[in-house]
Amino acid sequence: MHFVDAKGILTGSSGHYGMNIYRGCSHGCIYCDSRSKCYQFKHPFEDIEVKQNAPQLLEKALRSRKRKCMIGTGAMSDPYMHCEENLRLTRRCLEIIKQYGFGIAIQTKSDLILQDIDLLDEINRSAKCVVQMTLTTYDDDLCAILEPNVCNTKRRIEVLEEMRKRGIPTIVWITPVLPFINDTEENITSILNECVRVGVKGIIDFGMGLTLREGDREYYYAALDKHFPGMKERYIKQYGNSYDLPSPNARNLTAVFKRICKENGIMSSPEECFGFMNDLPEKYRQMSIFDL
Repeated sequence: MHFVDAKGILTGSSGHYGMNIYRGCSHGCIYCDSRSKCYQFKHPFEDIEVKQNAPQLLEKALRSRKRKCMIGTGAMSDPYMHCEENLRLTRRCLEIIKQYGFGIAIQTKSDLILQDIDLLDEINRSAKCVVQMTLTTYDDDLCAILEPNVCNTKRRIEVLEEMRKRGIPTIVWITPVLPFINDTEENITSILNECVRVGVKGIIDFGMGLTLREGDREYYYAALDKHFPGMKERYIKQYGNSYDLPSPNARNLTAVFKRICKENGIMSSPEECFGFMNDLPEKYRQMSIFDL
């Protein structure tokens, strides 16, 4: 971990902004796209870059903006990595977002988010808060391989349930679906049934597959060699050097996904989900358990 003074903290348009307080990640997910060389990391991925002046930059930016909107965080680097437990930079930024009346759409795989549930609740009452959680595999043993340094899927589902109790809307990402590894109907159905049970607002799927780029591919294939001997050769035979690696079961899995979402009134297209997360109505009514 190393500390830097960043020049800026917000990206995007006046309709909604993005924010990354950290750069790099300690979760160790074997498929992480953020490792890709296109993002031009100048330090090892696990050597977390901490933007120590993020709260000051954020306050300066929000103080000068009259139009309130949603701020997203967690797309490139999880805001609840292990270092957040002590640094609490995410919490300080959330306090500033609440102070200035903005909304937050926050994405994580970690149950550390529960340490800020009081603040997320307050933001959701005064503006809008959406919590996003990634669920890739229902099997705890497989989860420990795919996402080794973060809480398992069962615990993440408990987090979603706690958000529901507070009336905080949730979005689940069921991506990536790894060909020949977690691309089974049993796995997808188990995750979706839990999403239904805990009342998620929407589920994001990008085609039931995986994408690999330079930097990400090498790390992923090394993990396959370690945990799934012979799987890398199967990938190379099936996909070559492709960027897009759809599951051979993609059509069937997508049909199951669409059916369960439709039957339970869950948003199922990325457009719907992102539209909901990016929209901060003038008068936002906190979701109640009766809306689920």
